[in-house]
Amino acid sequence: MSAQDEEPVGEEEGVEAQGEAIEGAPPLETILEAVLFASAEPIQTLRLVRLFHAWPRGAVSEALGALARRLAEDGRGLRLLESAGGWQLRSAPECAAWVRRFFTDKPPRLSRAMLETVAVIAYRQPVTRGEIEAVRGVNCDAVLNALLARSLVRVCGRRPTPGRPVEYGTTEEFLDLFSLRDLTELPPLPDPMALAELVEAAEESGEEAGDDGGEDGEAAEAAEPVGDRLAQGGGGPDPGGAGPGEREDGPGAGDEG
Repeated sequence: MSAQDEEPVGEEEGVEAQGEAIEGAPPLETILEAVLFASAEPIQTLRLVRLFHAWPRGAVSEALGALARRLAEDGRGLRLLESAGGWQLRSAPECAAWVRRFFTDKPPRLSRAMLETVAVIAYRQPVTRGEIEAVRGVNCDAVLNALLARSLVRVCGRRPTPGRPVEYGTTEEFLDLFSLRDLTELPPLPDPMALAELVEAAEESGEEAGDDGGEDGEAAEAAEPVGDRLAQGGGGPDPGGAGPGEREDGPGAGDEG
C-alpha cells in the first residue's frame, strides 16, 4: 500500500493520540494490551501506529514484543500472537481443554479430507482442482466448496492452458487459523518415503488416523488410506495443464469457485 493509499488518521483519533503521551498516562504496553483485548479482530501494526502516533513506530513495535514476552514468561492465560491479519490476544494453548468447557457449542472442525486438501493447496499454490485430485486420488468438489465457504481458500485466477482451469490459493483467514504470518512459516514437508513408512506402520498396527466424519460430503473417503497419497504427490512439480474433468463453464461446485 502506498503512502497515498493509506487511510488518514481521523481528527478525533489524532486528538486522542496527542493526549496519550501526557504525564500520568498508562505505559504504552498497558494501553496496547487494553486495545487488543477489546478488539474482536487482529489489528495490523500500521493501524496501531496511526492510533498512537504520539509514540514512534519503533516504540509501538517494541511494546508489542515486550507484551508478547511478558504474557508468555509470566504463564498468563493469554498469548499475544502476530499473524497475517495482525496482532491478536488469544488463549494460551495449555488452557485449551478448560476453555472448551466454557463453550457449549463445539467450533466447526476441519475433517481429515479438508486438512489434506488445504495442505496440498498451501504447499503447491496456485494449483488446479485436477492437480489436487491427482495428489489425493479422489474427487474434491465437496471439499473445495467447504473450504471456499469457510474462506480458507480462494480462486486465484485461471491457468493459461487449454480449458483454462481455475487455480486455487490460500487466504489470510487460513494464515490466521494456523497462526502464520506468511507462507514461509509453513513447516517443511517430511521426507515422502519416511511419511509413507509411518502410514504403512500405522495401518499394520490397526491405528486409526481419524475419520472424515461425514461432514461436507466427504464420508465416502473414510474407507480409503489417504496419507500415502499426500506422500506421493506433496512437494513435487505440478503436472500443469487442465486436470481430468476440468471445464471452462464458469465457477461452481463442479468447476471451482
